[in-house]
Amino acid sequence: MSAIPRPRARHLALAATAALALLIGAGCGGSDPVASPTPVAQHLLHPKRVAGPVDAEAAQGFPLPKGVNGTRQAPSPGAAPAAPKQTSVSAKTSRISPGAPSDEQIRRELHEMDRVLSAHRKATARKPAISHGGRVEVPSGVPDLVARVFAGGNAIAKFPYVYGGGHASFVDTAYDCSASVSYALAAAGLLDAPLTSGQLAQWGAPGPGKWITIFANAGHTFMYVDGLRFDTSGRAGTFGTRWQTAPRSLAGFTVRHPPGY
Repeated sequence: MSAIPRPRARHLALAATAALALLIGAGCGGSDPVASPTPVAQHLLHPKRVAGPVDAEAAQGFPLPKGVNGTRQAPSPGAAPAAPKQTSVSAKTSRISPGAPSDEQIRRELHEMDRVLSAHRKATARKPAISHGGRVEVPSGVPDLVARVFAGGNAIAKFPYVYGGGHASFVDTAYDCSASVSYALAAAGLLDAPLTSGQLAQWGAPGPGKWITIFANAGHTFMYVDGLRFDTSGRAGTFGTRWQTAPRSLAGFTVRHPPGY
C-alpha cells in the first residue's frame, strides 16, 4: 500500500483531533459549551463511545457493563406520552326535587358542596406519586409545562445509564445525568439540544424554582420537579427509575430553575 500523502495525513490528523474534542465534551462532566456536531459528525460519533467516566457520580448510576446495549430507543422529547394523572374524588350527582327545597334539603346540599370542595382542595394539593412502574402520576393543579417535564422524565425514567448517552441525539437507548435532565426539559419545549452539566449550571435563572429546581456542577446534575428528585444517582439498579423520593446532599451544586417555574 502506498504511503498517504503528507497534506492528506495532516488533514486526517486534524479531523481526528476535532472528533476527540467532541467526544470529550458530550457527557455529564463537560463544563464549557461545545459546538454542535455537524450531521456527518453525528452519524460518525456514537454517544456510548465517549471516554470516561467524568461524571463524579457515574458509579452510583449503575452504568451498563461494557458491551451491553440499552433496552429500546426513546421517542423524541416532543413525542413523550402524557404523564398519567392521579385520580381525584369526583362530585356525586345530587337529585333536586321539584318545588322549593326544604331547610333540611338545603343543609344537606350545602354539606355535600363543602365535602366536594374540600376533596377538590386536597386533590389539588396532592403531591405527585411514583407508580410501581417507576413513573410519576401527576396530581391536578400542576401547570401544563410541569406536566410535560414529568412526561419527558417518565419516557426515559428506567433507561440505563451510559456516560455520553443522549448527547449526540435526544433519541437514544441510554442517558447520562445531564442528557436525562435535558430530555425532560426538552419535552416541555425548554431546550432544543442536550446540555452538559456544566452548561446546565449556567442555564435558566438563579436560585430554586416554584416547581422545578436544577442542581448542577461540572461533574453531575439532577433536578427536583414538584418535590420529586430526577437523578441518575441513587437508583435501585441498572434499570431502576430516575424518579426518587429520598433526599440527597445538595452541597457543591449551583441552583437554577426555568424562569417562571
